[in-house]
Amino acid sequence: MVSKSYSNLLELTGDYPPFAQRVGRLPNSRDEDTSNSAASDVASSVTQDRVIIVANMLPLHAERRADNLSWSFRWDEDSLILRLKDGLPPDMEVIFVGCLNVEVENGEQDEVAAKLIEDFNCTPAFLPPDLRSRFYHGFCKQQLWPLFHYTLPLSPDHGGRFDRSLWRAYVSANKIFSDKVVEVISPDEDYVWIHDYHLMVLPTFLRRRFSKIKMGFFLHSPFPSSEIYRTLPVREEILRALLNADLVGFHTFDYARHFLSCCSRMLGLEYQSKRGYIGLEYYGRTVGIKIMPVGIHMGQLETSLNLEETRLRAAELQAQFHGKVVMLGVDDMDIFKGIGLKLLALEELLKQHPVWKGKVVLVQIANPARGRGKDVIEVQHEAYAVAKRVNDQFGWDGYQPIVLLERFVPLYERIAFYSIAECCIVSAVRDGMNLIPYEYVVSRQGISCSDECLKVTVNSAKKSMLVVSEFIGCSPSLSGAIRVNPWNIDAMADAMNTALTMPELEKVARHEKHYKYVSSHDVAYWAQSFMTDLERTCREHSRRVCYGIGFGLGFRVVALDPNFRKLLTEHIVSAYKRSTSRLILLDYDGTVMPQGSINKFPSPEVLSVLDKLCSDPKNAVFIVSGRGRRTLSEWFAPCAKLGIAAEHGYFYRWHQDAEWITSVPVLEFEWKQIVAPIMMQYTESTDGSSIETKESAIVWHHQDADSDFGSWQAKELLDHLESVLANEPVCVKSGQHIVEVKPQGVSKGRIAEQILASMASRGTTPNFVVCIGDDRSDEDMFESIENTMRAPPQISLAEVFACTVGQKPSNARYYLDDTVEVMKMLQGLALASTYSPTNALSQALSQVSLQSSP
Repeated sequence: MVSKSYSNLLELTGDYPPFAQRVGRLPNSRDEDTSNSAASDVASSVTQDRVIIVANMLPLHAERRADNLSWSFRWDEDSLILRLKDGLPPDMEVIFVGCLNVEVENGEQDEVAAKLIEDFNCTPAFLPPDLRSRFYHGFCKQQLWPLFHYTLPLSPDHGGRFDRSLWRAYVSANKIFSDKVVEVISPDEDYVWIHDYHLMVLPTFLRRRFSKIKMGFFLHSPFPSSEIYRTLPVREEILRALLNADLVGFHTFDYARHFLSCCSRMLGLEYQSKRGYIGLEYYGRTVGIKIMPVGIHMGQLETSLNLEETRLRAAELQAQFHGKVVMLGVDDMDIFKGIGLKLLALEELLKQHPVWKGKVVLVQIANPARGRGKDVIEVQHEAYAVAKRVNDQFGWDGYQPIVLLERFVPLYERIAFYSIAECCIVSAVRDGMNLIPYEYVVSRQGISCSDECLKVTVNSAKKSMLVVSEFIGCSPSLSGAIRVNPWNIDAMADAMNTALTMPELEKVARHEKHYKYVSSHDVAYWAQSFMTDLERTCREHSRRVCYGIGFGLGFRVVALDPNFRKLLTEHIVSAYKRSTSRLILLDYDGTVMPQGSINKFPSPEVLSVLDKLCSDPKNAVFIVSGRGRRTLSEWFAPCAKLGIAAEHGYFYRWHQDAEWITSVPVLEFEWKQIVAPIMMQYTESTDGSSIETKESAIVWHHQDADSDFGSWQAKELLDHLESVLANEPVCVKSGQHIVEVKPQGVSKGRIAEQILASMASRGTTPNFVVCIGDDRSDEDMFESIENTMRAPPQISLAEVFACTVGQKPSNARYYLDDTVEVMKMLQGLALASTYSPTNALSQALSQVSLQSSP
């Protein structure tokens, strides 16, 4: 069966240039071109290259000088993409591409761009104000952001309904980013690392320009389940764009699993895991899947811990909340952070456990919202209302259970709050990663001179408690945290009480466990791990020949082995005419009959071509199929000289009048009595599955079942059958939507070897072999044909044409795109037989004989 990733290859019209012309680039220490040298096949080292980091925003702060005539720029020390440099080799040059946080007039853009390139190695992407608004506040924040956080636009009032004009703005913005990357890239040397959902179609633009570009993408938000994602009208365009990258990264396994499920359900792609690495085969390229949560920047945090202003602010807060137990929340003011749920949980805590009245304080730092709209206003109103109600009910002069700070809090002050908080609470209902718990753990490890400033013991500064939502990306890595469902207010209140009453030694033990992980898995570790995997994934680029196919966002690259090429009719016909003994092996479904055909009976055209080929005395022609011998005998009854190998070669015969032969010794089939009930059990529990019973095999099909459930059931069935049939002379194999049990030793490869051996024993070893198929079972046939015909004592000069239909890559050396091209090629061979000089002379003599007869 043809994989969907290899369908529609009629657009494969010619070579796509491996590297397009460079528009421009920044100076690089490696200016020599090695793309055409023999050394280019050697695995490259990351330390010898440079990387282009592409994100929505540059890691810069920009502001006008006092004279209002020029700009001043400085690094944004809190930017993740700036901090990931610490994980890259010291000699790797880093170039940043992104937008600025300010609007720059058209007349100033060239001057600003030149300054940023010179002083910061940054290339700004200037988006017109209207386009930027529709791109960021429109498509990104109104459509992608809510959808990726599991919010469906169920009504117009709810917002987020798909707007085609906003999608066009998103594509246009990504195109501008692409143009900026093209300005600075050296495509045969540089790596490109794209960040987050703002730039999800950028890989397509870059892959279209440079087919062998070394490109990674990392998503910093959640990736929703297929049931949510499939509601997006442009779902396939975004999936295919991400698959144009070489490595796609996610924070958690859940996000990666959802992405793989979407690729399976919408594109028909199946992933494979090999030696711990997950990959998707996509048009001959292996797209790697990376699962690695990002970390914090330990150096920056430890530096801030030791600042004088941090220590002073910590002392002020210690005095302000003297005698109180402080719990802390740090969140953006948006609908997904669950601030209201957290405040309601505190209210419930004070109701259920009155002992905490007057003792516990929840400090909620609410950073300004990144988005805008009525959702943000509603979240603010709820937070104010709950805080006022709780403070009015449980507070008094000098004591407020909830302290709500809705302002930007700089890092040093945030660390000061962390250092005095007994517990940190993160109640987000959906969040890509959230590094607040990591910052809290490191801050609680202790501030220098904390004994003097905070007047606390060292041990109290080295304990911490976390209450975290199970719906945030960092939750799986914090095994010592108390995980909660933030929607369950009672459970949240219980978790708060548990965190406050837990024995001190257990708090210390949990803190030590968290600190060990957080300090060793920082942002540098994350960046180094991603770049190492990206380099490994791209090693084969120089060995591949690339073809560009498709239009617009449907563009993709087919990457093939240099020796893998299209089978030209004139080439095979020329070899056909030179040969004296020929073997032609043809699969049926997907090879001479299209896979999607409802009527599987061979057409008159197919029967006519096969009959002509069989009529040539130099030819031995076989249909090699997984179908049963009765069906094939009935279908091909008009072709009396056609050989048939049924059930993958278990039964075969040389022509219609010959006896059927079994390719392996005749066996007993008692094992079917074991297999049938087991398969029936899985069929009854898997809607859309079915059983096909053959003479020599039993097959369980699940192509019409739910994609994920069918695959899961197939794996279970495979394990079940392998365990119960361990002592039987059978093999259990899985294929494209099937699980098959058949006698050991039966394969298309084996029957091909037997046919060749039989011809050799008769003294008619073929010097021309053509073998055509489209699915996994045919790969065995290709490999056997190649090995047999190239090994002594066979004729080493034999012409061998192993050809796959549609599927790429393959063990075959040649390919044809579909059954139409197969039939054209077979018609060319049949025509060469019909009009060969020998046949032409025979026909002429026959005509003379008829004219001279009475």
